Amino acid sequence: MAGKARSRQSGGRGRRRLSVDERRDELIEAALQLFSTRSPEDISIDDVAARAGASRALVYHYFGGKYELYIAALGSAAKKLSVLLEPPTEGKPLERLRISLRRYFDFVESHAAGYTALLRGGPADRSGEAGEIVDGIRQLLLDRILHSLDVETPQPILRITLRAWMAAVETAGLDWLENRDVPRPQLEGLLVDHLVVMFHAAGRHDPGTGRLFDRLAQEEMG
Repeated sequence: MAGKARSRQSGGRGRRRLSVDERRDELIEAALQLFSTRSPEDISIDDVAARAGASRALVYHYFGGKYELYIAALGSAAKKLSVLLEPPTEGKPLERLRISLRRYFDFVESHAAGYTALLRGGPADRSGEAGEIVDGIRQLLLDRILHSLDVETPQPILRITLRAWMAAVETAGLDWLENRDVPRPQLEGLLVDHLVVMFHAAGRHDPGTGRLFDRLAQEEMG
């Protein structure tokens, strides 16, 4: 009987023992799930602990406070996205762009909570470390797009055009996660077509962007 009681007690203690990194990752994932749906100001350490099935003291032990946990969660999501955005080397510029966009939406689909937390979860004032993380991802994405297009330093009109397109991609990602009523390949194709049209319009204001549009159009036809 005593053996059975000990067995039941051991089972009641729950799960296998996690390593430090595994436990930390588990808490971050729980935080991302919460930060993706609610403002950080509306989430408590107790909420995160309950979602992770951990104690309040354990969350404080690993992160010190809610802000530190929030920054760690955003940083984790940003790191995963940056790995997927490594620039492709194969194909023509638009094909490389399609590959990068496909990888971007791989992250959107596989890490929905992290993606949503990056774009929605932050304070209204995106300053400090949180703002730096989000801005860093946007700059990385801009650099990857320029690399795909074989452009080293963009002129102002091209830079503004690309940043406007990136905002459209972010909005499309959030909308797709919410509704999922457009097949992913169709959405990715639509966004590439959007960029080409934007290049065409921007080319009327900047000869360099116009030449880029002409080159891309010729390579597509070729």
